[in-house]
Amino acid sequence: MNPSTALARVLVDELARCGVRDAVLAPGSRSAPLALALGGQDRIRVHVRIDERSAGYLALGLATNGRPTAVVCTSGTATANLFPAVLEASYAGVPLIVLTADRPPELRGTGANQTVDQVGLYGGATRFTADVGVPEQRPGAVRFWRSLTARAVAAATDRRDPGPVHLNLPLREPLVPDGDDSWVEHIQLDGAEPWTVVHAEPAPARPLTDPVPERGAVVVGHGATEPAAARRLAENCGWPMLSEPTGNARSGPNAIATYPLLLADPGFAADMRVDLVVVVGKPGLSRSLLGWLGQAHRVVVVDPSSRWADPVRRASLVLPAVPTAEPRESTGWLRSWRRADAGARSVVDDVLDEGDGLTEPRLARDLLAALPPRSLLLAGSSRPIRDLEAYAGPRDDVAVIGNRGVSGIDGLVSTALGAALVHDGPAYALLGDLAFLHDHNGLVLGPGEIRPDLRLVVVDNDGGGIFSTLPPASQPGFDRLFGTPHGLDLAAVATAAGWPCDVLATAGDLPLALAGTGPRVVLVRTRRDDTAALHLRLQQAVTDALRDSA
Repeated sequence: MNPSTALARVLVDELARCGVRDAVLAPGSRSAPLALALGGQDRIRVHVRIDERSAGYLALGLATNGRPTAVVCTSGTATANLFPAVLEASYAGVPLIVLTADRPPELRGTGANQTVDQVGLYGGATRFTADVGVPEQRPGAVRFWRSLTARAVAAATDRRDPGPVHLNLPLREPLVPDGDDSWVEHIQLDGAEPWTVVHAEPAPARPLTDPVPERGAVVVGHGATEPAAARRLAENCGWPMLSEPTGNARSGPNAIATYPLLLADPGFAADMRVDLVVVVGKPGLSRSLLGWLGQAHRVVVVDPSSRWADPVRRASLVLPAVPTAEPRESTGWLRSWRRADAGARSVVDDVLDEGDGLTEPRLARDLLAALPPRSLLLAGSSRPIRDLEAYAGPRDDVAVIGNRGVSGIDGLVSTALGAALVHDGPAYALLGDLAFLHDHNGLVLGPGEIRPDLRLVVVDNDGGGIFSTLPPASQPGFDRLFGTPHGLDLAAVATAAGWPCDVLATAGDLPLALAGTGPRVVLVRTRRDDTAALHLRLQQAVTDALRDSA
């Protein structure tokens, strides 16, 4: 057996032993040994994509269930195209196993074809990186390959700080099996255990030892690993719970759904200044929430890693697990939040229900409400996830995910596809048109690829709608420099890739468009100027409701 084939077979077998069940492959010649080894491994499901950037995000989506997922590419620029997904995985804590084939050392720095410096390519974005070295037929090689692979997967799945790892694999020709299966030592192992088994116990929860003030709150952001514990803490303390959509804690008697609109009112934010906030996960969607958090007397952050989120620089204590507290009676503080939330919810619904048109805020509200139980919803970056945050009601039977590590609009189609492939239930995504176009390569599914039950609901406002609500909107040249109209027929883009597409005219069309199986695009056309005006009107309605109830 040639060394490149031997390394690939051992590495892939060890990945399977370590719990990898999905791998994404972007084809190439130098990575042929890995591709063939994956093709012969029945414990790992292989997905093939033509674009490395989409492949990386597909793997990211497949790993959103917490199971490590591998992505394989050839040498050269292919490796750089994985970088956006690696960054997202790093900042979101997703266990991504990046395997890059490389030229052997004698070809590096010589101008050889498709050869770049790949050693340590992803820098500090990885939890572990290794240049594996050219495989050689010598005793001890199998032990080295298995040990290194097991260590890499353990680093990727470390519950304290999960994230991407990178194994760079310089491979010499021949790159395909030579018909000789002999090797200097045994390659296969008995049983199914990894070479190295790692046990990492979760950190125990400790009581909230500080005096528990009445004016407290629990804020749940993206990546919260204990949303149920956060909800218990809020309910036991009699505090409001302010959860972003991907915090998955927007339900229960203490959940305040309209907090971005409430806290955007200066008078309400000042009246509701808080003494203690327990932050679980990574908040960062709404400026009003961050501004209010920055005025808190004390902030406690829950994060088991050294990468805790503290965007307002107020954290005075970091805990590895959500603290516990003894139950106590509801307080006037909580009742004030509930009254304000109910009033805001009422006026928002009144405005959104005028007529049967599908505005962007109404689409976010109605979409989440219409999803069947056990659904998965990927919330696109930029405007869609903020509309869900401000206008959607509570759901405790829908899981909301999103690429909130670095919050890019790239790779969202592929991320949604990957997440749908590992979700036990129907899957949906709410995306903007630019995000849809940015990853339209992700729509390309070869004849042998699995087609999940996924609805991509795309808001087509012919450009970057969020900028119409930001300061650049008043500047000369705004539409070309920020609005970036594309003028494309997105239905034609979808059908060109083989995806059926429905174009919705009214709110009443939404439930039928969400039904059925298989992949489908659902298109909703809006106007950016109208949407910006509607956001102002909704905020004013909430402000007026707060004044009337004072």
